[in-house]
Amino acid sequence: MNKKQLAHLEKRLLEERARVMKELGYYDESFNATLQSSDGDLSSYSFHMADQGTDAMEREKQFLFASQEGRYLWHVNEALRRLYGTPEKYGHCHQCGQEINFERLDALPHARLCITCKEKEEDGKRR
Repeated sequence: MNKKQLAHLEKRLLEERARVMKELGYYDESFNATLQSSDGDLSSYSFHMADQGTDAMEREKQFLFASQEGRYLWHVNEALRRLYGTPEKYGHCHQCGQEINFERLDALPHARLCITCKEKEEDGKRR
């Protein structure tokens, strides 16, 4: 992989990291916002049981999405560590050692496995 491709992938990783950080910031703001501030009511409790269930479901969905974004951020940060720490090894499969196609890395810059090894891994999980 040449320096131009590495610079492109570094830029993609940094853009993804910034996007995820912004998204996590949104979730942080929404977690800290109270029901009182969102609807202007003096009480932070819902009056009806159905409203309480809906509020709980919405909070649970936000926690799930934030958790997924957090895991994705970890993968992006790990890819940046690989890129900065050992740039000669970045873009090589962690299982077979073959170079990962640039097209795959452009689509998924934090990929650790080539297509063949990833397919084997997914087939093993299905069984």
